[in-house]
Amino acid sequence: MDVIIFHNPDCGTSRNTLAMIRNAGVEPHVVEYLKTPPSRALLASLVERAGLTPRELLRTKGTDAAERGLDDPGASGEALLDAMAASPALINRPLVVSPLGVRLCRPSERVLDLLPAQQGAFAKEDGEAVVGADGRRPG
Repeated sequence: MDVIIFHNPDCGTSRNTLAMIRNAGVEPHVVEYLKTPPSRALLASLVERAGLTPRELLRTKGTDAAERGLDDPGASGEALLDAMAASPALINRPLVVSPLGVRLCRPSERVLDLLPAQQGAFAKEDGEAVVGADGRRPG
């Protein structure tokens, strides 16, 4: 299975998502988007394929989005895409692309719908169980 993750290694959610991809027996193409930013055209395509709006992909926490006026409800989707393309820190993460779709994986468990079954138990970095030894999700 060909999987791409737009990844930030400093982000726990992104690290957990990457680990779940690998726990499914898949070695993804890892794109550290802060080092290799996606083009504006690719961002627009990913937003559309994920069924998101540009606003839903915009990262406001820990960024200068508010100072730029990007949190203004009147800011157009086009302006948000332009800003994310120019400053990839404004892109929320992780975005995962698989043959089963495109998804912003927040929370990280959202990636499970894009993957084959997990190959064993999995717990997040904080110890929260995501997949039990029987391959099922708790709860």
